[in-house]
Amino acid sequence: MTAARRKITAEARRARLGPRHLLTPATRAGTPEEVARRLVALHATDPATVFLSVAARTADASAAELERALYEDHSLVRMLCMRRTMFVLPTEFAPVADAAAARAVAVRERAGLAKVIGEQLGHDAAWFAATQEAVLAALAARGEATAAQLADDVPDLKAQIVQAAGKPYEARPRITSRFLGVLAAEGRIRRGRPLGSWASSQFRWTVAEPHPELAADEARAELAARYLDAFGPATTEDVKWWTGWTLTDTRKALAGTEAVDVDLDEGPGHALPHQLEEPPTPEPWVALLPALDPTPMGWRHRDWYLDTGHKAELFDKTGNIGPSVWWNGRIAGGWAQRPDGEVVTHVFADVGADARRAIEAEAGRLTEYFGDVRVRPSFRTPLERRLSA
Repeated sequence: MTAARRKITAEARRARLGPRHLLTPATRAGTPEEVARRLVALHATDPATVFLSVAARTADASAAELERALYEDHSLVRMLCMRRTMFVLPTEFAPVADAAAARAVAVRERAGLAKVIGEQLGHDAAWFAATQEAVLAALAARGEATAAQLADDVPDLKAQIVQAAGKPYEARPRITSRFLGVLAAEGRIRRGRPLGSWASSQFRWTVAEPHPELAADEARAELAARYLDAFGPATTEDVKWWTGWTLTDTRKALAGTEAVDVDLDEGPGHALPHQLEEPPTPEPWVALLPALDPTPMGWRHRDWYLDTGHKAELFDKTGNIGPSVWWNGRIAGGWAQRPDGEVVTHVFADVGADARRAIEAEAGRLTEYFGDVRVRPSFRTPLERRLSA
């Protein structure tokens, strides 16, 4: 007779969430590196997200500390990897993410751009290779450079392509950004310090050291284990969605971990052995998490921490979550930064006086962190738009 699988309730998952993701007052981290290691990787599609995700999880939040890790010590690295999404992750873990996810993304990015360049500009693989070497030489000579400076050094980067031809939103961008994006995806160059504030999306570029070659199967198993340690228990669909792998690769990677099968409210799942223990009751906690924060974006199945009736307010049309307010393991509302810099919040239901005071205090802490910096998420949601007006 097959032994019954352990049932892990949504309540138990919520009890683990705050301490594991460094969101309770007692578990906040001391460094940005600690935050990235605990969460595997930090979403970086919006540059501000990384800073705000770290700020929510550190006792003495400082943009300068994250800038140190990214641009001086290089202990954190920004790279395109899981599901073709930009992340910031610990530099020592970058080779695993590269072999497990980024390498395949880079192949597709290069092939896609080469096809467009061939069809629209008539350039072949030899042109692509020569232009690549010219860019790397120019960047090595400068030390660091903006995309515009590199286009001045390598004029072929100024060539234009047509996007969405014949549509009302037809565009004719230069190939500069896409070409540099391919080199970055391949680990040949990396984004350096941005122009302007920490929230800027215009980066300088520098030459990068190539990642060591790792076996893809072993790297995927390690990434799956890291994911489960941070986000488990989780379903197969959660792992597949978060990584961007095929179902076959997902199942193979999970089989290479120490995960055991469990039952979750949404169906069969996987947990590491230490996650089978009943979690202690955590201290009450509140968090104001930014758009695309790794916690709300960690699972495909979200009913255990989000009332589905509020999804339309918090997500845009393509499934990107906006700024969210959390109370004891559940999303309780949202927040936004107004043009004057004030952080304002909205909760969907009465959470009690203690929660309201904690939310107000966290909004004040975040307002202080922003200082003179103003941020508007790239993916805007209905609630964020109303609150920021």
